[in-house]
Amino acid sequence: MAESAKWYVIHTYSGYENAVRSGIEKFVTGRHMEDQILRIEIPVETVTEVNEQGVSREVERKVFPGYVLVKMIMSDESWHLVRNVRGVTGFVGAANSPIPLTEEEVLAMGMEKHEIEVHYNTGDRVRIMDGPLASFTGTVEEIEPDKNRVSVIVSMFGRETPVDLELDQVEVITD
Repeated sequence: MAESAKWYVIHTYSGYENAVRSGIEKFVTGRHMEDQILRIEIPVETVTEVNEQGVSREVERKVFPGYVLVKMIMSDESWHLVRNVRGVTGFVGAANSPIPLTEEEVLAMGMEKHEIEVHYNTGDRVRIMDGPLASFTGTVEEIEPDKNRVSVIVSMFGRETPVDLELDQVEVITD
């Protein structure tokens, strides 16, 4: 059932994001709807602020003030539950038909990450599969799975050139 769950954006009164999240969580547990409303997120970023005296401190700031993201299976019951929480002004989308976020939007916001299996190691010969250097071959110099990056040394115009690519843009060459 979780495959049909999608991310939706809820518009709230400014400053009510945390109250809306806790309100939805209470309703979900009270009505045993954990299988329909899976995650509730308020995207935040850590920012360093410097005051007049030059003192810096780390502060968490909401990325989208006035909005809460919910991963849920849209049904009349789940729609009414979220819609009737105090502080919620509505879903983003048409009046009675919320529009879910696209997969690209979800990935760009970092709400979900796709696991990429890397079948090559440092020193392996690889072929670039897409992008402007598609079909070029090179040697893997460095792999950074947490950043979804691989550095490949490619020979272009008689020179060895390092190229940064995404992990799924290369495949190992089997002889």
